[in-house]
Amino acid sequence: MRVLVVEDEPRLAETVRRGLTAEGVVVEIADNGVDGLWMGTNATYDVIVLDIMLPRLNGYDVLKGLRAKDVWTPVLMLTAKDGEYDQADAFDLGADDYLTKPFSFVVLVARLRALQRRGAPARPTVLEAGDLSLDPGRRRVVRGTTELSLTPREHGLLEFLLRHKGNVVTKGEILRGVWDAHYSGDDNVVEVYVGYLRRKIDTPFDRRAIETVRGVGYRLHADGG
Repeated sequence: MRVLVVEDEPRLAETVRRGLTAEGVVVEIADNGVDGLWMGTNATYDVIVLDIMLPRLNGYDVLKGLRAKDVWTPVLMLTAKDGEYDQADAFDLGADDYLTKPFSFVVLVARLRALQRRGAPARPTVLEAGDLSLDPGRRRVVRGTTELSLTPREHGLLEFLLRHKGNVVTKGEILRGVWDAHYSGDDNVVEVYVGYLRRKIDTPFDRRAIETVRGVGYRLHADGG
């Protein structure tokens, strides 16, 4: 197995390198995001271990850059101990797994081998509704000829609605599909983000793709509104 570790903490990177090498793994290290993106794009690895907090280019941008270049190598992201939103955003951007720091080396090896067995996923299908399209791999959203800039959460919400286009989905279903299966906060957060999304994909184009079904939830029209 060949692994790229993108980590700027020298001690942690070296500890991981030594441990994995002892397990028969070939390890290469990048200590900043720019080098990590270049190496991940120009060389072949079975898995990439990617920290979020990196100099020059953060882990989110490295991951987006890899997927935009059609690099589908499985990515395991390293997140902060209390980084619940880090984990959610990592999955939104196309990460395959994550570990929180500090982590067990035994668990790291097990996760890497599981990702190696799974292999690189197929390139995701572009989701469309009329002239509205979302490319999950490239993290690209287009309305007509206009490329739109969405936050990770807005992107996740739009992807969920597109995957269920034409059908009514409840706030609970959206929370479980976009936030977290164990989310216990106010479900009005869905209404807030639907509003954000409408202002980006509908209002500037005089469209009404997202319909509010009172007392039930929301529906994204199959024709894109």
